Amino acid sequence: MWTRSLRILVVVCSIVFTIGTALHGFVVIDEEVLARTMELAGASADPSGFLAGFRAVGAVFVVANALGLLALRAGNWLFWVVLAVNAGQAAGVGMVPFEMFQAASETYGWVGILPSVVTDGGALILVLIMLGRALAVVRQRSARGTVLPSGHPGR
Repeated sequence: MWTRSLRILVVVCSIVFTIGTALHGFVVIDEEVLARTMELAGASADPSGFLAGFRAVGAVFVVANALGLLALRAGNWLFWVVLAVNAGQAAGVGMVPFEMFQAASETYGWVGILPSVVTDGGALILVLIMLGRALAVVRQRSARGTVLPSGHPGR
């Protein structure tokens, strides 16, 4: 699955996404920004409990993004792990409520939304690139009649 340029792209993206996710989850989104987010959304929940969960998810994505640093040496298994992690990260494009961007922007200016835009938007672009590569490999194997990993001959 890997090409040299894709491995390098994944390592660079992993560095950027790991830093961006850490900044977004542990610096930008604090109790004040979260309280403002909830206020803008019309919710009356306690932000402290939500913040702990938000940061736990952020910590998982920081570690998961850091796995991409192994791309220069790892086998194809890491391709699929990186694809899954970035698909989850890219889901933030639709899952992060607009009010969070508004609250972060009010508090920090445009810099407040930058980590999320870069990590989530960048992950979406990386997922599309990786899916394109996977599709190209399947087409190539299918055209040559190579046996696919499932044990079925290519068509």
